[in-house]
Amino acid sequence: MEVLLYGSIGISAIFLTFVIVITLHLLTVYMRTWKKMRPVPGIGPCYPFVGNALQFKASGQEFFDQVIQYTAEFRKEPLLKIWAGPLPFVVLFHADTVEAVLNSSRHMDKSFLYRFLQPWLGTGLLTSTGEKWRTRRKMITPTFHFKILMDFLEVMNEQAKILVEKLEKKADKEAFNCFSDITLCALDIICETAMGRKIHAQSNEDSEYVKAVYRMGELIHRRQKVPWMWPDFIYFSTAEGKQHKNNLKILHSFTDSVIKERTRMMARSTELSLVPEDENGSEKSSKRKAFLDMLLTAKYDDGNLLKHEEIREEVDTFMFEGHDTTAAAINWSLHLLASHPEIQQKVHSELDEVFGELDRPPTMEDLKNLQFLDCVIKESLRLFPSVPMFARTLRDGCNIRGYNIPKGVNAVIIPYALHRDPEHFPDPEEFKPERFLSENSSGRHPYAFIPFSAGLRNCIGFFL
Repeated sequence: MEVLLYGSIGISAIFLTFVIVITLHLLTVYMRTWKKMRPVPGIGPCYPFVGNALQFKASGQEFFDQVIQYTAEFRKEPLLKIWAGPLPFVVLFHADTVEAVLNSSRHMDKSFLYRFLQPWLGTGLLTSTGEKWRTRRKMITPTFHFKILMDFLEVMNEQAKILVEKLEKKADKEAFNCFSDITLCALDIICETAMGRKIHAQSNEDSEYVKAVYRMGELIHRRQKVPWMWPDFIYFSTAEGKQHKNNLKILHSFTDSVIKERTRMMARSTELSLVPEDENGSEKSSKRKAFLDMLLTAKYDDGNLLKHEEIREEVDTFMFEGHDTTAAAINWSLHLLASHPEIQQKVHSELDEVFGELDRPPTMEDLKNLQFLDCVIKESLRLFPSVPMFARTLRDGCNIRGYNIPKGVNAVIIPYALHRDPEHFPDPEEFKPERFLSENSSGRHPYAFIPFSAGLRNCIGFFL
């Protein structure tokens, strides 16, 4: 008994010593960072360990408005410091300071806050870092070849036609919010182009999968800004944590079933392209391949195929990133056109010039000729970027406009505020598509307009 007792005490003492050593190390790093960050302009009051967290608004919209207000108040400062609990953040909203981070191959790691996406997205293209990210990016880039994207135009036209028919029924009546209609259309498009599966979201918005996508996004955003919900053992014991698990099961089960189905279809196909089924379940020939089809045949340099889990995390990533960002861009573009009838008329005239009296789906050649519409979309993305803020973790200490920012600090880039810098966009709150005509945008700082990020980790689908 005495031997067992002494052994137990010894193990406890070793464990306690280990905890103390780790705690002291973390405390030392924290205090050192606190001291180095002291000169950086920041909001107050700020308390040790708690930081500014007590000041943060609860709702997502209120929190975002709060951060934007800070950037307005500190517009003349080169950067802004915020402590979210024990984590330090520098907020960047000037072209040169943003470039200092995004143009560096050393600062490519996503912020700590992105880890809350990992239960759903794994470590796919959005959340992975280092060699894994480089390998996946190299492997996936060919799937965004222009000719492949042209095949997806057919899906976009099909779903856009359904959307227009829905909106026509609501036209010339009382005001309505088109956000849901646009989002469901975007979901239909990304689901068919990414997975090769029709989910009919536009006609069945009560779909379990559709509702799970919506809810999961809300849950992740809420958790990211509440530090005391970061530990898994706390979060997953709450009501929201249990909702997270339920929605995750629905999302992964759906993706798993689609991957297995497409794998079986590929196994019995005699061609490289799949033989998908039509609405009645019968097979039909088609050269159009979904993103998933290309992932199923993609290989590493050593010749090995991607594993099931690796395919799922990339498909889930494109489902998450592809529908929400596109829907936001379309919604804001429509809102701004409706709010500016004179600009809407210019777009209408350009459409008449390109299409005339013909009622036909647009082609890639048509899109090239819609130059003013292109400016409208870019100006909409300037005012309302689909991703209004994103973050990186600094892998090395760096100097930003004279301030020494230590390694490990999170850099938050705010395109919403960056795009409103009067130095690059005079009258920044005004909707002026002409800003993006070639003669007006020539010479503009390359990091003044980054709706799809910039540098090595820019959006893989960026081809504006």
